[in-house]
Amino acid sequence: MTRINTNVSSLIAQNKLARNAADLQQALTRLSTGLRINVGKDDPAGLIASEALRSDITSIEKAVTNSERANQVIATADSALGQVSRLLNDIRGLVVEAANTGALSEEQIAANQLQVDSSLEAINRIAQTTTFQGRRLLDGSLDFGSTLGSVASVKDAQIDQANLGTAGRASVDVAIAAAATQAKITNAAGFSDATQATATLEFSARATVELTNAKLNISATATGTAEDAVAISFVDGGEDAATTAVYTPTSSTLVITTDLTATTTVTAQAVVDAINNQTTQFRAALEGADGAMAAGDASITGTTSIGKIQLQADAAGSDFNNVTVNVVSGAANAASYNASQKIVTVTVNSTTPQTLADIVTQINTDLAGQFTATAVGTGFVDTSDASDDTSVTDNTGNSGGRVLNADLVISIGGSTGREVFSFEQGASAGQIAAAINLVADATGVAASYAATTGLTLNSTSYGSSAIIDTEIISEGTGGTFESGMSAARAEGTDIVASINGVNAAGDGNSFSINTATLDMTITVEDGSSTNFQFEITGGGALFQLGPDVVSNQQARMGIQSLNTAKLGGASGRLHELASGGSKALATDPNSAFRVVDEVISKITGLRGRLGAFQRTTVETNIASLNDTLVNLTEAESSIRDADFAKESSALTRAQILVQSGTSVLAIANNNPQSVLTLLQ
Repeated sequence: MTRINTNVSSLIAQNKLARNAADLQQALTRLSTGLRINVGKDDPAGLIASEALRSDITSIEKAVTNSERANQVIATADSALGQVSRLLNDIRGLVVEAANTGALSEEQIAANQLQVDSSLEAINRIAQTTTFQGRRLLDGSLDFGSTLGSVASVKDAQIDQANLGTAGRASVDVAIAAAATQAKITNAAGFSDATQATATLEFSARATVELTNAKLNISATATGTAEDAVAISFVDGGEDAATTAVYTPTSSTLVITTDLTATTTVTAQAVVDAINNQTTQFRAALEGADGAMAAGDASITGTTSIGKIQLQADAAGSDFNNVTVNVVSGAANAASYNASQKIVTVTVNSTTPQTLADIVTQINTDLAGQFTATAVGTGFVDTSDASDDTSVTDNTGNSGGRVLNADLVISIGGSTGREVFSFEQGASAGQIAAAINLVADATGVAASYAATTGLTLNSTSYGSSAIIDTEIISEGTGGTFESGMSAARAEGTDIVASINGVNAAGDGNSFSINTATLDMTITVEDGSSTNFQFEITGGGALFQLGPDVVSNQQARMGIQSLNTAKLGGASGRLHELASGGSKALATDPNSAFRVVDEVISKITGLRGRLGAFQRTTVETNIASLNDTLVNLTEAESSIRDADFAKESSALTRAQILVQSGTSVLAIANNNPQSVLTLLQ
């Protein structure tokens, strides 16, 4: 059919040409932008997916940047910590050198102290000047805040990492199931039985003779058993007889001959003079007024006896072994005990002879609770210048018991070293304990004793690393020390605790956990089993390591202050080593050494922790994020980017179709002109 009003062929050609032109435009756009999806209509679902991927890619790129910056922060801190470690090692060397007081002068030690002071100042300066983008890293501003300071049983604590959530706070509940213990070995049966130590004071043999008109005190010039039980008698030598005194040791008699007639003019003083001048074994003195000798004195006799005071310790055991008891002259009766020197001093009034009963009463008053005295006999003590009673002395020896029954050689070792000890028979538990304690810092083993129960060995430290290892090298015949030991070797036990329901790793009195939400170490008082709670109130350096701002994609680390007032542990703080401090080189180098060792351990631990965070967290996080970034970028590219080979082919096709469509349209537009031939 031939029509001229409607050119259907032209319409079809126009429609096809428009579509081909649109395809050509699309191909040109994709080739010029490189993107397959330029507007939403290109691929609505693909656009949604690619935009989501672009969002993830952007977050991951920032997470990588954050991680790299965290790495730089930690590297900056570690560099400064390396300098602090060097300074601490220098201080440690100075402390060791200053302990050599036998070879170093006071001036040299003072010079070392100046170097220590300079190093401490340098550490404080590093703590204040180590910064990253204007933020101080080592002044404590990045440490965690907590209420641990109010817990009395906590000696030291370190919070390395904590997830505080959106609240910025976290409660911590600590439950201690079993306290740490020391290694312990006891020895109760290795010593002789405990008794009450005794000493006996033996004074001169004495006799008091009651004459008719006078009272005569006669005493031996030597103490002890000499001139004991000597019979004293008087013989009338007749009128005007010379006064004589004759001592016969074989018969234990002292015979005094003098004029005892009724008309005598001989006085008792003459008898005193005869005894003092004619015998070397006795001395005599009048008590009270002098009087004339009388006929009745011929029947008067007397017998010398030794006066004794027995002293007994109130408590049984070795505490009162080897106590020396001395008698001295003084203005009044008194008694005292010097426990450190183990000396009892009995003071006797020298103005007049003192009865044993009076002296015993004074001893029991002055030494109540320590010693009890008992008099043997009813004699007296004379400490006047002419007396030798002030030479009386005695020693309790080993009468209190709890001493070795035989010679002993023993090797004792602990966590820090070993020492060999040699003791003789009779050495007390207290003496053995004192010898062991002298080198306790070198062996790690200390000793204590109870006067009634014996010896106890304890490790100076707590936990499974605290040991006591003993070896009996030799023991004499009859010795019971080896058989009396509770064990030859002993070990302590670590604390058993949990933090927020998670079992903690115990090490002596310290325990720690390392979980995704909390990494901390706590040290409690020796042997403490007290449960407690506290709160982490904030702080720490917060690092955003993941693409999402959620707590499990963040890490919060604590970096404690390096100020010398804060650095330290259970043994003390570093600032105490400064001039005038309690642990200065000239004051206490031993304690200074322990403090420096603890601080070095803490600094190296901090460096190790930061290094581990760098390597195992930050760097692995960067590597993982970069891998994810590559994969997401590839996924986004596969969705959104144009395939140039495909689009080039489409462009060529579209160009050809547009050109052919234009030609066809021209032909279609010319078709109606064929009608004119019908009208000719």
